[in-house]
Amino acid sequence: MADLDYSVVQQCMHCGMCLPSCPTYLETRQERNSPRGRIALMRAIADGNLEVTKEFGEEMYYCLGCLACTTACPAGVDYPQLFEHARAEIEHQGVLFTPERAFWRWLTLRQLFAKPWMLHAVGRLLYFYQASGLSSLVRKSGVLRLIPANLRNLEPTTPIVRRHFSTELIAEVEKPLVTGHRVGMLTGCVQDLIFSEVNRDTVEVLLANGCEVFTPRQQGCCGSLHAHNGDLEQAAVQARHLIEQFEIDSLDAIITNAAGCGSHLKHFSHLLGRDPDYREKAVKWDGKVRDISEWLVSIGFRKPAGEAPAQKVTYHEACHLCHGQGISRQPREVLKSVPGLELVELENATHCCGSAGVYNITQPEQASKLQQEKIACIQRTGTSLVATANPGCHLQIQNGLGEAAVVKHPVTLLAEAYRAEKAGEARP
Repeated sequence: MADLDYSVVQQCMHCGMCLPSCPTYLETRQERNSPRGRIALMRAIADGNLEVTKEFGEEMYYCLGCLACTTACPAGVDYPQLFEHARAEIEHQGVLFTPERAFWRWLTLRQLFAKPWMLHAVGRLLYFYQASGLSSLVRKSGVLRLIPANLRNLEPTTPIVRRHFSTELIAEVEKPLVTGHRVGMLTGCVQDLIFSEVNRDTVEVLLANGCEVFTPRQQGCCGSLHAHNGDLEQAAVQARHLIEQFEIDSLDAIITNAAGCGSHLKHFSHLLGRDPDYREKAVKWDGKVRDISEWLVSIGFRKPAGEAPAQKVTYHEACHLCHGQGISRQPREVLKSVPGLELVELENATHCCGSAGVYNITQPEQASKLQQEKIACIQRTGTSLVATANPGCHLQIQNGLGEAAVVKHPVTLLAEAYRAEKAGEARP
């Protein structure tokens, strides 16, 4: 772990305040499965007292990376940095190598999520597979029994790919009637394919609040998937590409609406800190990235007018929004501004739902337990509408609830209120 900042490891006081917040520790009650235990293992490796082993690799990939420990930590340990460097060292040492694993990592991290054209091509194929009815025929044919069980079990929960991606719904530059700010819009990768309408809603809300919106074409993945899975080299490539796409100096803010991406996007200066060509650009970038709810509250967004039928909503706090970015109050302010909407607080709202990037693929049993716990808490609220601000959480919760409830992004609910307001004004 040569690149690890040893001073960060030393910050840990071993007080144990992180233990009650850690989902894996609460599941096993084993010290090694806690943030404190993992940091102790990292320190032992950095001190040369332990080797990077397969067991260490499995432990670090058992961690969700939910960052609840960072909120609980009184010493302010930068666990995300430790987590990413530990996984990077695991990949460098190859202790988890198998030909199958290497192939899937190459296909996803170095191809699919590194090349926007390829991701869009696969998205088009998935859309055809789903919209044509071919998916139903495949399920009925029994051919899925030929693929590994972990992939077969995931097939029914495959997200619905949208017919139109973000660049088909959003012009490169969109201007409000009166411009007060100029912002850049991040469309993401998973968000672009599966929740492109959320990106459109985000732009509409920004326009309604006097923001000119610049949305570069062919943005691609921000690199969070790469960084969280130990490929810091490709994460840096993705970061450089995004920086070049945006006109940083001409923008008041760069807007993201995906919590997992936002947590990563705000730390490009750390990722590119040793790159002389991008170091200063990355610092500027970090200073301008804002979550959509964070930005709206900071500019004093306009509350929609009019009346609407009373409806209750509960809010699940995406880990990388509340723990990774410290944003908790702002989404609630957005929700409370929507006419007719009553916010019912969710028990354990900040607890992880089990999505955690690709965790429900790599650790399906633990992910399922966390999903069930989250669904039970939602059901106790008695609401049929759930708000959350991350695509992974959205899918995990919607799959758990089925048709029992609807999951929406807070910005979508605000956009719907603006549209209802406009429709009311248009009536004679």
